[in-house]
Amino acid sequence: MSAVARRFVAQWRLRPLTAERVAQVADVDRRAYRFPWSEAVFRDCLSAGYHGWVMLVGSGDALAGYVVLSVGAAEAHILNLCVAPEYQRRGFGRVLLKHALDAARAMDTRVVFLEVRRSNDIAMALYRDVGFRRIGVRRGYYPDDGNREDAFVYALELGWRLR
Repeated sequence: MSAVARRFVAQWRLRPLTAERVAQVADVDRRAYRFPWSEAVFRDCLSAGYHGWVMLVGSGDALAGYVVLSVGAAEAHILNLCVAPEYQRRGFGRVLLKHALDAARAMDTRVVFLEVRRSNDIAMALYRDVGFRRIGVRRGYYPDDGNREDAFVYALELGWRLR
């Protein structure tokens, strides 16, 4: 890890996602994804009572990433996890993921689900490394320039030890 990356990692903070941060979160989403969520979708998540956290880095509180989690009926679903392009490959996605899993565990959930684009090898490697198992495929789940891309469905039983 570079000295710059170590400096950023040492200075991160997680805070709840609030309406005041929605524009920043949507900006990160736009820069990271070809088919981002709108500000309205993030606001709907907050209105629905979903849980979200933002990762702030550095002394200027730059928003490096976020995670959105839905919890109900002893299950959780990671709806979105994103790291800004300029902060990727520094371990921030893992920190956000583990925080969401700890929160799900604290809310007495037994299993956590998520979907990931078939083409997102980096995210799948992270999910597998943390202990998620691929359990299915959702055909044509994601938009993809006039076509649709499949999603792999992953699950993690929270009794498994996190690495």
